[in-house]
Amino acid sequence: MSLKGLSIGIGLTGSYCTFEKVAPVLEEMNRLGAELYPIITPSVKHHDTRFGKAEDWKKKISEITGREPVDNIVGAEPVGPKSFLDVMVVAPCTGNTLAKLANGITDTAVLMAVKAQLRNGKPVVIAVSTNDGLGLNAKNIGILINAKNIFLVPFGQDNPIKKENSLVARVDLIIKTIQKALEGRQIQPVLIEYQAVE
Repeated sequence: MSLKGLSIGIGLTGSYCTFEKVAPVLEEMNRLGAELYPIITPSVKHHDTRFGKAEDWKKKISEITGREPVDNIVGAEPVGPKSFLDVMVVAPCTGNTLAKLANGITDTAVLMAVKAQLRNGKPVVIAVSTNDGLGLNAKNIGILINAKNIFLVPFGQDNPIKKENSLVARVDLIIKTIQKALEGRQIQPVLIEYQAVE
């Protein structure tokens, strides 16, 4: 398997508990030869949480990708006219970002990059991580799964007993989802029994 020569946008949104799982995937993409372009939302840029400090996460993202994360709309806008990304990945994608994307709202750098990528008719890969995926956001997942050039990383209920509406993507399937998306195909099955990645 190789990603050599591919330019991949990496959008990170504020599902902080997922960062530890996504980081090794980014490292693997890098090892496989991809050029990674990190883009973050304001919540990732500014918020310290029990899962780590914002500055530490930004530093780690920079170390993995070799680039400072783009953190504003103006910085993300060139994704459209320059058309340099082969695929744009949003991992993790919160319910907030999911809802805004499904309803055409562009108020963060990540959403601008996604909008720009779609403008160019190129693939966008979404790795959902939301506590209301089977609640208010269910309709937005339905919209996006039927949208042209949007592909979802397989997802399932991560804790159906205590968080019955929560859905989380299997981040270990991001690279396989990218490969299928570049062929214009949705990886299958999309709905899976979720198993936490160790």
